Amino acid sequence: MLSDVIAVMRTGRPVAARVGWRAPWAQRFDRVPGASGFHVVVRGEAWLIPDDDLPVRLRQGDVVFLPDGRGHVLADRVGTPVTAEACAPGSRVAYEQPEDPTTVTLCGAYELADVHPLLRGLSATVHRGGPELLRTVDLLVGELESPGPGSSALVAGLLDAVVVHLLRAWFEASGDRRGWLAALRDRSLAPALHAIHRMPGVPWTVAALAAEAGMSRAAFAERFTHVMRQTPMAYLSWWRLVTAAKLLRDTDLTLSAVAREVGYASQFSFAAAFKREHGLPPGRFRRAVSER
Repeated sequence: MLSDVIAVMRTGRPVAARVGWRAPWAQRFDRVPGASGFHVVVRGEAWLIPDDDLPVRLRQGDVVFLPDGRGHVLADRVGTPVTAEACAPGSRVAYEQPEDPTTVTLCGAYELADVHPLLRGLSATVHRGGPELLRTVDLLVGELESPGPGSSALVAGLLDAVVVHLLRAWFEASGDRRGWLAALRDRSLAPALHAIHRMPGVPWTVAALAAEAGMSRAAFAERFTHVMRQTPMAYLSWWRLVTAAKLLRDTDLTLSAVAREVGYASQFSFAAAFKREHGLPPGRFRRAVSER
């Protein structure tokens, strides 16, 4: 289901940059609402200087995950004046290589169309990259250094893989007992979440989802609401509408076909629900996305 989150939330193509540095250097990353990003120290050391927190020293192999697009500086030391442009969603894939860099970093960034409850619960984290993550980073760095045919698609896939590894690491370390990750850990609630994600167009009821969970209707509703902090039907409605937004962005399906795909029998009820969630009717939403 982590893959579901990335696939539905991400809009456009992600951006990646492998950058080599020689001191003194400092790169500014402005706050980007609706974005998620990460840095990996591939070689050498650096300092992470968040806008709203204390500086953190980074060493080779350290990974910074910034799920909420918060502003920050990456530098050789605290106090170095900022001189470099930022890597941001919407930029082109880039590769820069000064002579004999002492520090090499990899940055990746996503534009998010909607913020999943999983990402709402995440704060900026710094941790040592595990072997699987670092192997994926090596592949991504190699592709950025020596792009070949199909490189753009390969870079996007490797970026998705990096983010999955980051979310797995946070998932394994988190001890939260409430929220989306807690529900994903719950052996009863997880099958119901999986069913919603994979088949949003099914006319689900609380009773039907309870059956997926192997629980009584009342027990399931109480447990789901307690852990997720929202009712099963509220989460189902939200997931249907973010799935609809992706279909409107990425396919040529008619509005009525999109409505049916996500479980709305009436195009009118779909349009009303979509506008409440996204602020625009489905047709205007599609036109606005196509004009960007």
